[in-house]
Amino acid sequence: MTTFKDRSTTSMATSKSTVTDATRNADATARLTLAEVLETLAGGRLPLRITAYDGSSAGPTDAAFGLDLKTPRGTTYLATGRGDLGLARAYIAGDLEIRGVHPGDPYELLRALAESLVFTRPPARVMVDIIRSIGVEHLRPVPPPPEEVQPRWRRVAGGLRHSKARDADAIHHHYDVSNTFYEWVLGPSMTYTCACYPREGASLGEAQENKYRLVFEKLRLKPGDRLLDVGCGWGGMVRYAARRGVRATGVTLSAEQTGWAQQAIADEGLGDLAEVRFGDYRDITESGFDAVSSIGLLEHIGVRNYPSYFGFLQSRLRPGGLLLNHCITRPENQTRPATAGFIDRYVFPDGELTGSGRIISDAQDAGLEVLHEENLRQHYALTLRDWGANLVEHWDEAVAEVGLPTAKVWGLYMAGSRLGFESNGIQLHQVLLNRPGDRSVVGELPLRPWWTP
Repeated sequence: MTTFKDRSTTSMATSKSTVTDATRNADATARLTLAEVLETLAGGRLPLRITAYDGSSAGPTDAAFGLDLKTPRGTTYLATGRGDLGLARAYIAGDLEIRGVHPGDPYELLRALAESLVFTRPPARVMVDIIRSIGVEHLRPVPPPPEEVQPRWRRVAGGLRHSKARDADAIHHHYDVSNTFYEWVLGPSMTYTCACYPREGASLGEAQENKYRLVFEKLRLKPGDRLLDVGCGWGGMVRYAARRGVRATGVTLSAEQTGWAQQAIADEGLGDLAEVRFGDYRDITESGFDAVSSIGLLEHIGVRNYPSYFGFLQSRLRPGGLLLNHCITRPENQTRPATAGFIDRYVFPDGELTGSGRIISDAQDAGLEVLHEENLRQHYALTLRDWGANLVEHWDEAVAEVGLPTAKVWGLYMAGSRLGFESNGIQLHQVLLNRPGDRSVVGELPLRPWWTP
């Protein structure tokens, strides 16, 4: 699961509290144009060109990138949406257009905003000017784009957070978009998790194959072993293991993924070794697996459920069996785990991130032994770069398949998440764990890591 880096605001310098103080003092009845409002909120430091439907503009005339505010509804979205939500609503609905970048990969524009733009709260008298200028009517919320899910407090009707029913709804929202769409974005591997690039210049396909190799070797799998892959997606890890003689069982809550994976297994002739089931990982009844892989599932579990999650996976392992947990994390362990804003409403409803320290602590408290841990965040930035390039290449087909608003959600989400990984706002950690057994079982493990990093 990917997410934007959380950003904090800073106090605006007094000398830049407003770019139009002189005008305001000279004429108390003057109104700010829409461009002036945005420039004022940005403290006069606009890294791009902004134009608005009232005919106003602000920012450098030679800026490489720009934003065009097209409609009064866009003003309402910007005025009423907290954090990045207002900007996202206006953009997805078509009320705010971007210039200088492709909508399938607006990375360069977002980077310019992240590096130079910090919106701040002006003094009270300036806020009065802003409210009078945009009109009180624009402070009354209007319905969001239909692609937006309900706020968390209204999702209770679908069950408590991380109940089986509500988790199924969240997975359906994100993963059942369209298998054809995912094929264009993810490429032939159909792998929607962080790749591991073996060298600079490696292709996305090579990097995803290398990621599966890394997981396979960390789990010390060999022909005849039994693997359980929870949250298996389109079955990439299941099929990788089965090709090497491992009996692999995968489970996913996405009906679209299940159908695609089952067909891929049949097409490769792996039916004797590989299986993908539609369902909740908590419904797996078999035990005694030699290894369990969890690649991109923990983000959907909910932090309060970590103890039961690790306890359940441990119960599926034989003594001495290995567990590989691969997931997105925060760079610290203090922030409230729930996601918010654009990511929660448009991408991963009910998703939660925390630091790797919290994950390791809960795994240890569940009785698992940590053998190895590493951070692959730079690899996820590269993965998102390549997914964005794929979306740009197949943009027209993607828009025809899922619609322009959904395609724009994906471009925005992947570009913003790439920035988050590059700037260490979010990370990707793999943790290798062991279910302790007796001394003879523990002695099976080599003294040093046995895979090639």
